[in-house]
Amino acid sequence: MPYDLTNYLVIGVSSRALFDLSRENEIYENEGLEAYCQYQLEHENDILKPGTGFALIEAMLDINKIDPGLRRTEVVIISRNSADTSLRISNSINAHNLDITRAAFTGGEPVAKYLNAFEVDLFLSATEEDVEAAVQSNVAAGLIYDGPSRDRTDPLEQIRIAFDGDAVLFSKESEMIYQQQGLEAFIDHEKRNAQRPLPEGPFAKLLKTLSFLQFDLNNRAGQTAPPIRTALVTARNSPAHERVIRTLRTWNVRIDETFFLGGVPKHKILEAFSPHIFFDDQHQHCEGAAKVVPTARVPHQDDDTKKA
Repeated sequence: MPYDLTNYLVIGVSSRALFDLSRENEIYENEGLEAYCQYQLEHENDILKPGTGFALIEAMLDINKIDPGLRRTEVVIISRNSADTSLRISNSINAHNLDITRAAFTGGEPVAKYLNAFEVDLFLSATEEDVEAAVQSNVAAGLIYDGPSRDRTDPLEQIRIAFDGDAVLFSKESEMIYQQQGLEAFIDHEKRNAQRPLPEGPFAKLLKTLSFLQFDLNNRAGQTAPPIRTALVTARNSPAHERVIRTLRTWNVRIDETFFLGGVPKHKILEAFSPHIFFDDQHQHCEGAAKVVPTARVPHQDDDTKKA
């Protein structure tokens, strides 16, 4: 029978988001495709080091070990590499004991058109063009920033994921009011609409899926600590926080930790929370966060591409 991916949390990840390919990417950008391919072939048996997204992928796959025989997550490599240069990626996956058996190597072609075919819920890549195209295809996607990869000798007991609010979990509607009309207009708008749930943003579905997984896994016998912990880290503060709280109630979603910072820098809170990854839509926030935790930026989706 066909393998149905619709019942899993599916993460698509590019090879450069999963492994440290900074040297290889430098060769590609400075010397061209042919030199890159030759380098990969010559180093086919050299195992790649973990990249920024590695710890998250490893942790998400470990969910499948909680209840042997019951899989909840799948990871698919979705890469512009060719089949010929992909063997180094496969060898590294095997060497790191990652339970990844599915891949799409497009030989330089854009990858976004294959995401829905694999039922991808989250796509992580270091190529901005692919991330933007994924978002326009209504797939939650993040552009991985160069930054720290978690020490494998000191793993967290929980999968920790942190989100910004507006333009990530929620639509960019309120943020646009702030940008175009200022703080006073934004606060007035949020106070007047406190009882109206915020429209869903590109990562709302992912948060709901994680919330369902939390509920399911927390009820499994023998779990001493919840295996997933989420955080909302937003520049909002009182009184604009009320609408956020009421929205999450409407969605029947629990976020474990919420930080309404009101302009306080995010990176110190994130360093303390220590997530496997943080998602934000603003470059300045991502740039600071990427110095202390794995970080990915969520591009804005054009309004006319949203599904009705």
